[in-house]
Amino acid sequence: MPLKRTSKKDSSRAERRYLGRRLQILRAAGKMFRMQSFADMKMRDIAAAADLSPANLYNYFKGKHELLFFCQDNSLDRMLTALRTARIAKVSAAEKLSMVIESHLRCVLDEVEGSAAHLLTSQLPPRFQRPLLLKRDRYEEGVRQLILAGIQSGEFVECDAALATRAILGALNWSVRWFSPEGALTATQIAEEFAHFLIRGLMVKPLAFRRHSPVRSAPHAVSNSISRAIRTQASAD
Repeated sequence: MPLKRTSKKDSSRAERRYLGRRLQILRAAGKMFRMQSFADMKMRDIAAAADLSPANLYNYFKGKHELLFFCQDNSLDRMLTALRTARIAKVSAAEKLSMVIESHLRCVLDEVEGSAAHLLTSQLPPRFQRPLLLKRDRYEEGVRQLILAGIQSGEFVECDAALATRAILGALNWSVRWFSPEGALTATQIAEEFAHFLIRGLMVKPLAFRRHSPVRSAPHAVSNSISRAIRTQASAD
């Protein structure tokens, strides 16, 4: 009896189901990244959170290091895609940088992607770290090029583009330490506000950069809420 051939369509559908299931598992693991240390996490606990048997979980991830790598690698791919989209957009340098900042922050604060896992790179073995560091370097260089383009066009003030890039990315990545999914502000609201005040510091004409979001109606309330969240986290630490 001849073997039934698997069509490309069937194979593509199976790959999408597999990826979707991995993302569902990551969603379940996301809260665990927040609530307990990586060293204390057990695969059986992740399996229980994802409503899977431990044996079934191993069909998707061979261990917690692989799950953590998937979280960070998937997020970096999303951020690199957003960077490429911004670079070709027919908008100002400030608007391009705003697109990148908002996408970056929504990505690292997205509970589906296990936001707290973004601070756990050092927990990965070198073989997992190397490809992530290569992607991070590409991403950082891309953001630096956006800032350089803004300086060259006269839209941004003269500054050290590399230092400005690290300051922006550092502020964005550190937000996972104080952000709470149950807080008053959504990840999108915080992303829009961050874009607003991070970019204004680069602008030759700061008043030329305007918010384009619902946050506009209550900027002081949002800024105060962010400040309170940071102070609360600092006190907890």
